[in-house]
Amino acid sequence: MPSVEAKDIFSGHIKEKGLRNTRQREIILDAFLSSKKHITVEDLFNIVKKKHPEIGYATVHRNLKLMCESGLAEEIKIGTSKAKYELKYGHEHHDHLICLNCGTFIEVNDEKIEKLQDKLAEQKDFQPVRHKLEIFGFCNKCR
Repeated sequence: MPSVEAKDIFSGHIKEKGLRNTRQREIILDAFLSSKKHITVEDLFNIVKKKHPEIGYATVHRNLKLMCESGLAEEIKIGTSKAKYELKYGHEHHDHLICLNCGTFIEVNDEKIEKLQDKLAEQKDFQPVRHKLEIFGFCNKCR
């Protein structure tokens, strides 16, 4: 069930930018909030067009960018591969293991690594704002 708070955040961001909150935006947002994985623009477009063929690819793409600007989504781009998007709102921080062959993203969170990163920043008198850890390799299906 898509989050009411997430919808409010997106609606507020749209208004701040001087844009209208259209039915198409709501449909795209609902589809994104309901997705349970890292998703490309094409993935989201294909989900949306099944029920709403009148919504175009460019509209889906523009709205994903707006979701990123609003803080609801995060774009993950690795090298020359297609960007993937993940829901950021309401999800705890996590890192990624990324398969170089099939592109699978595996979400991981390890408190020891998080504490080590904090310790490293403290040792260098550095105040981190955000971070991400991406480990590249091959998943068990591609080895």
